[in-house]
Amino acid sequence: MTRSFVRRGLVAALAVSLSIAAGGCDAFGRDDGDPTPAASGTPSAAAPAFDSQFTRDGTFQSHIELPEAPGIDFVYTLYPTKSTPRTNEWYPKGSKFFSFTFQAYDLTRDLRDPFKTKRKVWLSHITVTSSTTTSDGGPPEAPYSLDAVAAKTTFDPQPLTSKHGMLITSPKGAFELRNQEIGTLAPSTIGVTLTLSALVSVETEAGSGKYVPMQVVQQVPIAIFPSEKETVVSEIPVDAN
Repeated sequence: MTRSFVRRGLVAALAVSLSIAAGGCDAFGRDDGDPTPAASGTPSAAAPAFDSQFTRDGTFQSHIELPEAPGIDFVYTLYPTKSTPRTNEWYPKGSKFFSFTFQAYDLTRDLRDPFKTKRKVWLSHITVTSSTTTSDGGPPEAPYSLDAVAAKTTFDPQPLTSKHGMLITSPKGAFELRNQEIGTLAPSTIGVTLTLSALVSVETEAGSGKYVPMQVVQQVPIAIFPSEKETVVSEIPVDAN
């Protein structure tokens, strides 16, 4: 077992624990009653027609390594909020709320190594597009979109910034967006696919101040279950778009 593989496993465990910690605390120690991830509940009796890790596990986490940035692990984490936690009960009607984070880890260093020994990664811009899949071959919809300057959009009101954007290298920075809404969909909708795209600048060597720009893209399928009922929303998030 390689050192990088072991470290990647530790990164995954750390990222999940930060993202789905109970009690409303997030990676930056805030505890302000915001929606936090919850278990997806009892699996649906019928398997979804649209394969989705997000729906099946109640969360989604990617680990992306690009050839242009060897040893940098880009981690997208998506999860449902407390308002609509049961992913097996996301129906076409009604609102469905999710949150997501984006962070980078330098796997060439140990997690507890001094931060100055790690390559900095800055996030300048983030976009999310969406497309639906239907059971009757109907035209796709785009129920969610985002096109934003990261530092002006992230939940943290004072992210560390530079001319390259906001810092997302663990453990000093992370992009976070909460309570994003997917509204009512066509009755025949069986799935929504989100495409997340981040424009980042990655330091070539720790402390060098030299950066390489690149794009980090991830698709996240979300299953939608047929029903005449509306998705149950326990509480409308105050900061939902």
